[in-house]
Amino acid sequence: MTASSPPPLFTVKRGNNPLLISMPHVGTYIPPEIAATMTPEAAFVADCDWHLEQLYGFAERIGATVLAATHARYVIDLNRPPDDASLYPGLDITGLIPLETFDRVPLYLEGQQPVEADHAKRRTAYWRPYHDALERELAVLKMQNHEVLLWEAHSIRSQVPRLFEGTLPDFNIGTADGASALPGLAADLEAVIDWHGGYSAVENQRFKGGYITRQYGRPEQGVHAVQLELSQATYMDETRPYRYDETRAAEVSTLLEALVQTAMARIATG
Repeated sequence: MTASSPPPLFTVKRGNNPLLISMPHVGTYIPPEIAATMTPEAAFVADCDWHLEQLYGFAERIGATVLAATHARYVIDLNRPPDDASLYPGLDITGLIPLETFDRVPLYLEGQQPVEADHAKRRTAYWRPYHDALERELAVLKMQNHEVLLWEAHSIRSQVPRLFEGTLPDFNIGTADGASALPGLAADLEAVIDWHGGYSAVENQRFKGGYITRQYGRPEQGVHAVQLELSQATYMDETRPYRYDETRAAEVSTLLEALVQTAMARIATG
């Protein structure tokens, strides 16, 4: 890749265990032709799931496959349905192609907002390839293992009034109200966090799991999907330049590894 060429749409680091960690919102790249239609605010990619690849640095050591997007969610949100149907009817959300930041700052210049043809183009160019890769990696793991864990890694600012009131709990576990994973798995993970101490945790509340969790979690077919929405206050500075805090992150990373290992052990034993 040259200095002027775009990155690949995603990266895949393959492991040898029945674990796929998906990171659809860690990308920061915006193609120049799209960036030219956007406001200066878009360049800050404020709503990125910052530093998750570093926070989940243990993934390679435990044999996980990691699929990580490189393009910003402002290009297209990989964790939304392709038809842009609401995942949380009645609640305010950002769409398949966000027009505003979480703080309601416009992302597009006046008259430059994407139209339906842009939606179709971006679905084909950016959304579909990530999901094809996700399906492919899951299929490979499923051929090799009876039970597979899909771990949806996400993070968000601790306070986003548009999306939720007050301060978000530290660890937000989603299994689509129990439909995307082994019964009781979310409660088991919450118990691990409670035992560790120092962090708040909830299951299947404001963040029950996005499109990926709901679409690919099929426990009856041996694919168990868990989304973890992590408060960024636990491991980084939430204001620009979004600095990674090594001290706080080290403790969170240790707990994340314990959660993933617990989930794997739980689905292996049923």
